[in-house]
Amino acid sequence: METTTERESHYKNLEQLSVRELLENINKEDQTVPLAVEKALPQIEQLATITAARMKAGGRLFYIGAGTSGRLGVVDASECPPTFGVPFDMVVGIIAGGDTAIRKAVEFAEDDAEQAWNDLLEFDINDKDVVVGIAASGTTPYVIGGLKKANLNKIITGCIVCNSGSPVAAEAQYPVEVVTGPEFLTGSTRMKAGTAQKLVLNMLSTSVMIQLGRVKGNKMVDMQLSNHKLVNRGARMVMEETGLNETDATELLKKYGSVRNAVDNYKK
Repeated sequence: METTTERESHYKNLEQLSVRELLENINKEDQTVPLAVEKALPQIEQLATITAARMKAGGRLFYIGAGTSGRLGVVDASECPPTFGVPFDMVVGIIAGGDTAIRKAVEFAEDDAEQAWNDLLEFDINDKDVVVGIAASGTTPYVIGGLKKANLNKIITGCIVCNSGSPVAAEAQYPVEVVTGPEFLTGSTRMKAGTAQKLVLNMLSTSVMIQLGRVKGNKMVDMQLSNHKLVNRGARMVMEETGLNETDATELLKKYGSVRNAVDNYKK
């Protein structure tokens, strides 16, 4: 299939442009990404709704991808425990080639159509879970194979792709297609396509966690207190909710381990 993400850039002779021209044109292309995401909101809504429903019933969310797409899934998954206080295995990012591939490309890992399912089996995947394939091109064999096997095992599947009518989207029960068009640097899908995927992942995980009750008002009341900045942020939240001074709020926060627990126990 012809993929718009692989089409030639609208910009020619990049090496002859000034630095300012390079930056202005990259920025001009980047501004089109949120508009492309907006068109996919109905699809994102469907995926976020079914994912939250499955997770409320005890399921988990798995991301599978290769290269940039796989790394973005790993990043989103790894940020859920500190942000929302969920167990580390509730949202899982799996990248073709294993964790080594997060830092260094693993040759041909994305071409193995069987490996994604083998990787998922290591987590005892079951029919309560949701598997979301991430692939800018929508043609990655690793992702296609993983979604196929998930479907055969009656597991909910979704995807985030940046082309329309792709094989990955055809396998996903809840496809999200954000068509970002040709890249500034021809075929470099770490750029606009990667940005689009990151935006969708932000939307998906954040809206799901809000549906799971992991946010109160607009605050991360279950965040992990893993550094001084977060302890100070948490103390401010406790101060707002209780009227305590900073010293007492910090003491209460450290005693109960989270903003939610600190406020709940203060109000008892």
